[in-house]
Amino acid sequence: RRLNVRVNIDLLSVSNPVHKKDLAVRLTDDTDPFFLYNLVISEEDFQSLKSQQGLLVDFSAFPQKFIDLLQQCIQEQNKDIPRFLLQLVSSSSLLDHTPVYLNVVETNAFKHLTHLSLKFLPGNDAEIKKFLATCLKCLKEDKVMLEGKLRKTEEDLTRQLSYAQQSLSEKSRELDKLKSEWTSYTTTLTNKHTQELTNEKEKALQAQAQYQQQHEQQKKELENLHQKSIQQLQNRLSELEVINKDLTERRYKGDSTVRELKAKLSGIEDECQRAKQEVLSLRRENTTLDAECHEKEKLINQLQTRVAVLEQEIKDKDQLVIRTKEVLDATQEQKVILEESTEKKQSHIEKLETTIKSLSAELLKANEIIKKLQGDLKTLMSKLKLKNTVTIQQEKLLAEKEERLQKQQRELQETEQSLRMKEQEVCKLHEQLETTVQKLEESKQLLKTNENVITWLNKQLNEIQMAKKLEISASTHGGGRTAISPHGMPDRPSFPSSGLGHPLSPLYAFQNYLEPAHGKTINPQCPIQLNTQLSKMNRCSDVQTVTAATSHPANKENLFISSDKLALDPKYLKKNDSIPLRGLSQNTLNSEYLKPYLPAQAQPSPKAAVTPASAYFPG
Repeated sequence: RRLNVRVNIDLLSVSNPVHKKDLAVRLTDDTDPFFLYNLVISEEDFQSLKSQQGLLVDFSAFPQKFIDLLQQCIQEQNKDIPRFLLQLVSSSSLLDHTPVYLNVVETNAFKHLTHLSLKFLPGNDAEIKKFLATCLKCLKEDKVMLEGKLRKTEEDLTRQLSYAQQSLSEKSRELDKLKSEWTSYTTTLTNKHTQELTNEKEKALQAQAQYQQQHEQQKKELENLHQKSIQQLQNRLSELEVINKDLTERRYKGDSTVRELKAKLSGIEDECQRAKQEVLSLRRENTTLDAECHEKEKLINQLQTRVAVLEQEIKDKDQLVIRTKEVLDATQEQKVILEESTEKKQSHIEKLETTIKSLSAELLKANEIIKKLQGDLKTLMSKLKLKNTVTIQQEKLLAEKEERLQKQQRELQETEQSLRMKEQEVCKLHEQLETTVQKLEESKQLLKTNENVITWLNKQLNEIQMAKKLEISASTHGGGRTAISPHGMPDRPSFPSSGLGHPLSPLYAFQNYLEPAHGKTINPQCPIQLNTQLSKMNRCSDVQTVTAATSHPANKENLFISSDKLALDPKYLKKNDSIPLRGLSQNTLNSEYLKPYLPAQAQPSPKAAVTPASAYFPG
C-alpha cells in the first residue's frame, strides 16, 4: 500500500559529559497519530553503518545527502514508473510495533538498487504521548494564530464593506447621469447613419450595373480561350498514350528484373542471418572465456592469501622455536612442557605439509586448465581466420575480437608467470620448513645433553651429602681423625690449633698451608679456572670457591659454579646466578667425570690449566 509519510530530520548536539552530535530521524503520518517510528544515529553508529552499506559520505555530510535522496523520491512520486522509491518494510503488520526498515531504492531496467537502508524502532507509549503532546501544542499555537488572523481579516473586511457601499452609491449616481447622456447621443448618431446609408445604397446600385457589363465581356473572352486549350490538351493526350505504351513495356521488363533481384536478395539475407548467428555464438564463447579468466584470477588471489597465511605461520613457528629455547628450565617439569610443545609443533608441521601438498595439487590443476584454455584459444583463432572472408563488417568485428583474444593471451601469460613465481615461493617455504625441522632436532639433542648433565650433577650432590653425613659421624668419634670418603678421597682434616672445632675446607687448609711458605696473605676468594670448551657454546667456565669466615664456627664452605658452566645454557639458571654445591672437592669439578655425559666437542683440552689446589687434593 502507498502512504504519505512525514520525515523529520534533526541534528542534536549533546555537550554533557562529552560534546557529541546525533542525527534524529522521525517518521509520522498526518492521518494516523499513533504511527511513530524513531531512529537516532550517533557518530559511532554511523561508522558501523558506513562499513556495512559501503557509504562514501562522512557524518557531517550525511544529513544533506539523505535529504537530497528524499527530494528525488518526492519528485518521482507522481510518475507511473518512478525511478526513486521509499520502501517501508516490516516483518509483520505495522500494528505489532516491530522494527521496520526504510529503504531508498533506485529502479533500473536491470535490478533494484538500495542506496540506503535504515532501521527504525517503533515508538513506545511514552514517546507516542510526547509526540501527541507536541502535536497538540503545535495545533493550539496554530489555532491561536488563526484566530488572530480571523479577527484582523474581519476588521479589514468590515472597513472595506463600508468603503465599498459608499463608493457604490457614488457610482450609481454617476451611472444615471451617463445613461441620460448616452440616450441623447444615440438618437443623434442614428439620424446621421440613416442619411449615410441612403447615399451608399445609390452608389452601390451604380457600381453593380458597371460590374455586370464588365463580367459579360470577360465571359466571352474566357470561352474562346477554353476552346483553344481543349484542342491543345487533346493533342497532348495522344502523345501521352504513345509514351504510356512504351512505359508499360518497360514496367514488365522491370518486374521480371525485380523478381530476379528479390530471389538473390533472399539468398543474401539467409547468408547474412547465418553470419549473425555465428557472430552471436562467437560472442557467447568470448563471454564464457571472460568468466573463466575471472574465475582463474579469483583462484590466484586465493592462492596468494594461502601463501601469505603459510608465511605468517612459518614466522610464528620461528618465534615459537625461539621461545622454546628461552623457556627451557633445568627441571623435569620444564622438560615435559618442552616435549608437549615439540609434539604440537610436529603436528602443526604435518598440517602445513598437507596444506602445501594440496596447494601444489591445486597449482597443477590450474596449469592443466590453462593448457586447455590455450588449446581452445588456438581453435577459436583458426575459426575466426576462416570466417574473416564473409563480409567487410564481419572482418571489422573479428579484428576487434582478435585484439580481445590477444589481451586474454597476454593476461594468461601473466598468470602463468605469477604461478611460476608462486611455485618458487612454495619451494622456498619448503626449504625454510626443512631448516626449522633441523633446528628442532638440534634443540632436542641439546635438551638430551643438558638432561644427562643435570642427572649427573644430582648424583654428585647425593654422594656429597652422604659423604657429609659420614664426616659428621667421624668428627663426633675423634676430633683429629680423617675419614675416608666413598670415592677414596681423604676427608677434610680438622685443625684445633686454628681455633676451629669443625673440619676445614680443603681450600682453607691449602691457604693456611701456603702462608708460612710464601709469607704473604692470600685473598680468601681463590678462582680456579678450567679451560674446558663446551659444545656449541665456546664459553670459558669459571669456578669460584668461597671459604668460610673464621669468626663463626658453624659456617661451612660453599662452592659456587657460575651460570656459564658444563654446557648448560644460561636460560636454565636465570633465577639464581649460581648453584651452591656443598662439600665438593676439586676432583669432582674435574672434567674427567663429565666425559661420558658430554659430546665430543665439549671434551676438555689436555692443556687445561690446573691450580695448585688440585695437587693438595689428589683425584
